Amino acid sequence: MELNWIEDCLALADTLNFRRAAEIRHLTQPAFSRRIRSLEAGVGTPLFERSRQGVHLTPAGMAFRERAGALSRSIHAARNEALDIAGLRRPPLVFISTHALSFTFFPSWIHKAHHDPRLGAFQLVSDTLRASERLMLEDGAQFMLCHHHPRMRLLLDSTRFTSVVVGRDVLQPFSAPDATGRPIWKLRATGKAIPVLSYSDDSGLGRILASDAQLASLRSRFAVKFTSDLAATLRQMCKAGDGIAWLPRTLVEEDLHTGALVEASSKTVHAIPVDICLFRNRAQLGAEAERLWVALSAAD
Repeated sequence: MELNWIEDCLALADTLNFRRAAEIRHLTQPAFSRRIRSLEAGVGTPLFERSRQGVHLTPAGMAFRERAGALSRSIHAARNEALDIAGLRRPPLVFISTHALSFTFFPSWIHKAHHDPRLGAFQLVSDTLRASERLMLEDGAQFMLCHHHPRMRLLLDSTRFTSVVVGRDVLQPFSAPDATGRPIWKLRATGKAIPVLSYSDDSGLGRILASDAQLASLRSRFAVKFTSDLAATLRQMCKAGDGIAWLPRTLVEEDLHTGALVEASSKTVHAIPVDICLFRNRAQLGAEAERLWVALSAAD
């Protein structure tokens, strides 16, 4: 089993789309598919279901994906530590990004901004908001990319860290459609309990939802059916018809286009506008990092 196969798996688990995942991994789609099959052969069971309706993680795939992210980070950390001890590694520029933004927003955004030939290579780490904050507090990364809302609580003290808005998004409630194209599950002011697919406490999107006062009147009727750190996992469960999930619109644009998901409410009060923010330490980061900060801050 190769590390590249594991990282291929993470890309496919995040996108649930072979073409997009292959692009992220800089592979042709046939080559990418072969590597996914090799990984599944090495694990000994299918990790993905392929059908006309799209790609889905199997239960085994969901379990493997949860472990694979930590495994990939551990291997990279062990390699970097070994190179550090040997005096062979130049300290890299490190981005930490929340999972959803690492593949929906980051690739095109960094491509627009990262055009200065003086800027070297950098590393992208994808994790939950809580893990991202810890890495920033430990000076393990120069930059953090995440969804942000003014009312959400952050562990990053504004006296030590600063940020700039680099994009916009919106959190909206979505449902799988019925045979007529209408949502299976709807947000109603009264009536039966609402099956909800929820975020864990480590998730930044969960923090944003918890801070939204407009949802307070509905929360007493929420029946939480499933909880995850990952918006991509909730998206998959939502597409399967298991309940309503508040998802970043940037994550589900293709699903809305194909009709795999529909809005569960037409009321704008149930949609939460959010910023996409880049955070950094206020202290001097070094010449290369400072040049990159200027480029990224100006990108639109």
